[in-house]
Amino acid sequence: MDNMEKNTYVKTQLTAALLGLLEEKDLWDISISEIASAAGVHRVSFYRNYREKEDVLREHMHAAYERWGRYHPEPEDQDGDEQIRRFFAYLEDNGAFFRLLQRRELLYLLKEMLLANTGPRPEFSNVIAYAAAFMANGIYGWTEEWFKRGMQESAEEIAFLLKQQRETQRPEGDGKIE
Repeated sequence: MDNMEKNTYVKTQLTAALLGLLEEKDLWDISISEIASAAGVHRVSFYRNYREKEDVLREHMHAAYERWGRYHPEPEDQDGDEQIRRFFAYLEDNGAFFRLLQRRELLYLLKEMLLANTGPRPEFSNVIAYAAAFMANGIYGWTEEWFKRGMQESAEEIAFLLKQQRETQRPEGDGKIE
């Protein structure tokens, strides 16, 4: 095995170990030594790859999204509604992982991902930044509630409900506050 293969193996073992340990207890009750031991690697291997335990979960979440995207290519004419449907389909397909995060009160990691990918940016105008923050946090709120309610609706149904909600909340007039 070359160094890259060894590193991939170590990361895979650390991720599997942490996910297994999370089934049993909260993240805050899991030590780095415990993760390394369960992974069958040295503790230094953890720190060679990650700063903190949450980094393992962040990387796993991003890798799962990239894998999911390879098998579910974006359509050429994708609009905002389709992006939302695709996001909920990704959550649905990775439901066990996200339910584990929810059970362990770690869904804030999903919120971080949403804000990083769709939230405000320094280069945005104020109005665009507020709109991006509103949308990212709103989608997170819907996601959190969907998980709490047992993910009863499909990704398509959630996207449709969100679209309906958005359309019924459109203000009339020129948008100025009087």
